[in-house]
Amino acid sequence: MSVRSGPLRRGWTTGACATAATAAAYEALLTGAFPDAVEIALPGGQRPAFALARARLGGAAATAGVIKDAGDDPDVTHGALVLATVRAGAAGDGVVFRAGAGVGTVTLPGLPLDVGEPAINPVPRRMMREAVAALAARHGASGDVVVELGVEGGAELAKKTWNPRLGIVGGLSILGTTGVVVPYSCSAWIASIRRGIDVARATGQPHVIAATGDTSERAAQARYGLADAALLDMGDFAGATLKHLARNPIPRLTVAGGFAKLSKLASGQLDLHSARSQVDLDRLAALAREEGGDAALAGAIGEANTALHALELARAAAVPLAQRVAVEAHAVVAELLRAAPVAAEVLVVDRSGAIVGRAHGRSRAFE
Repeated sequence: MSVRSGPLRRGWTTGACATAATAAAYEALLTGAFPDAVEIALPGGQRPAFALARARLGGAAATAGVIKDAGDDPDVTHGALVLATVRAGAAGDGVVFRAGAGVGTVTLPGLPLDVGEPAINPVPRRMMREAVAALAARHGASGDVVVELGVEGGAELAKKTWNPRLGIVGGLSILGTTGVVVPYSCSAWIASIRRGIDVARATGQPHVIAATGDTSERAAQARYGLADAALLDMGDFAGATLKHLARNPIPRLTVAGGFAKLSKLASGQLDLHSARSQVDLDRLAALAREEGGDAALAGAIGEANTALHALELARAAAVPLAQRVAVEAHAVVAELLRAAPVAAEVLVVDRSGAIVGRAHGRSRAFE
């Protein structure tokens, strides 16, 4: 088997492809012509251009398609044709989303979308709304449109994902928080974490943030405002990060992550990727019971659709489950660091970027 020696090539999320297809279709609906290539704005400020693999204008609707390029990431949707059909909507409705063939529909609670909604996540929705608004302003249009998204073969591809278990039926989800697919290579990512720790030590950083993703990193950064050299892109590799820090200590460490990932860490799992570890809902139910929740709440959490659903149930019952997860995760972190001179804290961050749990043991470094 050959091994690629150079850097892994990044790609585009289904959300970025859907946004490009939507923008191209809406432009054709407004002007009668499709762009040769369609440029969109990503949340991080990048402005990539996408070629169109399909362009059809007829009657009151326009359809555009973009082939997803996931770069060197082993993504099941790599090469899939992402389609957007745009037609005029009712006055004042803004952008209304519909699930076309190959895009799923939400049927269970616990996701960041209401039951019955097409499985188009919040950030891609925002990207498409912004693209529609920009085109409407340029051409003097209302921006009231219906956007129907589809993915060719999406129903079959979805069987290779977690969608069926999450109650998303009929196809794939339109995903992405940055628009960019970062290739997933275990050895390369772990090596970059180690390099990050080494650079932080070499530049004298007294405090580092190890985050599972962008949202948690932003929340921790808002709290501490550290230098870029102090930000470790831990991702799912909690064990690799903590073990390297135990051998190469930095005085202060903040581990920040979403509730689902840190609930895995709290139960002792050190690889937080969904393909290799799962949220233990029974354990979350037991922790909720210990924090004052009744038997009905514990039963509901044990049967929850997702970790987010479990957190929502606990919040509704005023049970501090996120705080308990922070405490339990901190205990795991402290055990891995053992006698290393590292004062550690754990921040649990919700999807909105709010810190909902914080634990640092008895360390005065974080008081």
